[in-house]
Amino acid sequence: MQRIAAHLLYLSLTLALAKWAVSGDTRAVTGGLLVVGVLGAWRYSWVLLNLVRATLYIQIVFPQMRWRAEAAYARKALPAHAYFLLTSFKIEPDVTTRVYRSVFRAAAASAGGATIVASVVDSADARLIGQIYAADGVDPTRVKLLIDQIPGTGKRDALARSFRLLAREAPSRHDILAVVDGDSCVPEDLVARTAPFFTDPRVGALTTDEVVEIANPGLFRDWFRLRFTQRQIMMSSMGLSGRVLTLTGRMSVFRADLATRSDFIALVQSDHIDHWRLGRVNFLTGDDKSTWFWLLKNGWRMPYLPDVASLSMESQPKPGFVDSAVTLMVRWFGNMLRTNGRAVALSPTRIGPFTWWSILDQRLSIWTTLAGPISVLIGAVVFSPLVLVAYVAWVMLTRYVFTAVLALTRPSDGFPISYPFLLYFGQIMGAAVKSYVLFRLDRQRWTRQQAARLRSATLPLAARLRGWSSTFAHGLALGWLTLGVALVSAAR
Repeated sequence: MQRIAAHLLYLSLTLALAKWAVSGDTRAVTGGLLVVGVLGAWRYSWVLLNLVRATLYIQIVFPQMRWRAEAAYARKALPAHAYFLLTSFKIEPDVTTRVYRSVFRAAAASAGGATIVASVVDSADARLIGQIYAADGVDPTRVKLLIDQIPGTGKRDALARSFRLLAREAPSRHDILAVVDGDSCVPEDLVARTAPFFTDPRVGALTTDEVVEIANPGLFRDWFRLRFTQRQIMMSSMGLSGRVLTLTGRMSVFRADLATRSDFIALVQSDHIDHWRLGRVNFLTGDDKSTWFWLLKNGWRMPYLPDVASLSMESQPKPGFVDSAVTLMVRWFGNMLRTNGRAVALSPTRIGPFTWWSILDQRLSIWTTLAGPISVLIGAVVFSPLVLVAYVAWVMLTRYVFTAVLALTRPSDGFPISYPFLLYFGQIMGAAVKSYVLFRLDRQRWTRQQAARLRSATLPLAARLRGWSSTFAHGLALGWLTLGVALVSAAR
């Protein structure tokens, strides 16, 4: 009853604000919302297009893909051997236990046998994993466990070393490799559900749906669930084009012989971009973007499996919700934008026009999203304060409708009244963070790493100059955006 009452109160407030807005000079309101209306029509047509594409993929296209893939796999003389690569760093022991038990079960269920490489830093993790392997009664003749204890020099070094270790196992073109994060559980039938898709010689890797487990209820859990629901829609839409926009580091599956190629491994270990202002930017985070880009530029297809899901066990990195969300956004969007420019540089004929446009839209959406609130603030000052009231009513209505549709696609998560607010927060704060990171691609930090931040006064002069230039370029871009919005609003 409380949830129903919250929704009724929300809708009543939306209606009251809309009536208040139209009670005044409607010409002033519509004039002040000109930019919002134009951009809204564009952005929501893009949302609708992706929703239609996702529905078509999930309901019609993908079931046929799975049927064909499984039929082709059934005709194979030998099933695929499954390799698993897991990286663990500063993970709680109970989480590590759950993750490895899920992997051992999936490995035992692999008809072609399995090899597991556990990349760890701490000796305690190595002992724990060995104990789980022994306690679970895993058959060593079918499931081989290799524990690779390494120096704590970063996830990229860990992955590269483990890929080279797997290369010595000489995987064939028909074998698969699941790269799993240390806080993600895999389904027991993972191999049977994913290996058939690699019978298509064009497929280089694939990724799956994700569900999240967060112990404490609240905004952080609601926000993650909403993000994963949005992810399912966007990934399914991209699946219709055969190339997803990321091979998530939580759990993705690769053709094993590709992931053990020397040039693939070299890019994972030492990826970088050369920026005209920032110089060479070596990638610390974002290994999943490096693997994705290698496959993208080499013409491999990367399908999405909406009917297979890994389980991510997330924890809030900071005490407050906003601080936690921004911390994660900086890492996620930094990884995206560091790879975005070189991906856009690939030809649409090479990677597909829809994939190319979706990559370009990652940048365009920064400015179109920020233009809306800027135009409202200008309209409220120039035309009427009722512009702000009308905008709030518009936001509340459109985000409610959108999140209601999203909730229908994953009904098990419910529809908390926080969803419309979290959607708007994610859009506006996300765009603000993206605009910040876009001009500071050299700033990177892992969530679990506690590297000390240097005071600006102790930084070398060259680093301080880069920081000042980033602030200037960012401010200049926002200034031009504001001027453009003001001119369009004035020219109505």
